[in-house]
Amino acid sequence: MPFARPFGVRQRRLLILCLAPCLLWGGCGRKSTPGGAGEKTQIHKEVAPLGEDYNLELVRDADTGTLSGYVLDDEMEDFIRSTTAAVTIVATAQGVAHTLVLAAVANPATGETVGDSSLFQGQADWLKTTANFDGVVQRIAIRGTQFTDVKFNFPAGKAGE
Repeated sequence: MPFARPFGVRQRRLLILCLAPCLLWGGCGRKSTPGGAGEKTQIHKEVAPLGEDYNLELVRDADTGTLSGYVLDDEMEDFIRSTTAAVTIVATAQGVAHTLVLAAVANPATGETVGDSSLFQGQADWLKTTANFDGVVQRIAIRGTQFTDVKFNFPAGKAGE
């Protein structure tokens, strides 16, 4: 009888990436109280490829108006740390421009620090009621490469794709 091969490091990291937001926020893309005033929806989306080697995954928490950005490798398996202390996104929703700053998040469990992190978060009240917007990542540095003016639509993806 053949034995199942145990998960490798990449598979475990991908599983953690997929499950962590679900566990933290009580479900992926589900509403906590159908039809209730406290409806909560998280939207996960690979927003934009950053060159050929990196991706930016955004997660919106409508209850808190928080947007989290995860920098991942090209196969979305491994977290990639950035030296950027904050990522500025200029978002346009319903014809109104908003500036949203996602600050690098330190994590003692992984050793990530501000200036060496794969997670960025920011909060804005307009995110509580806005599920769709066009955005531009102003600048992010990853492993010595600067990415500027990366356009995307949330939640559709890169340049509205």
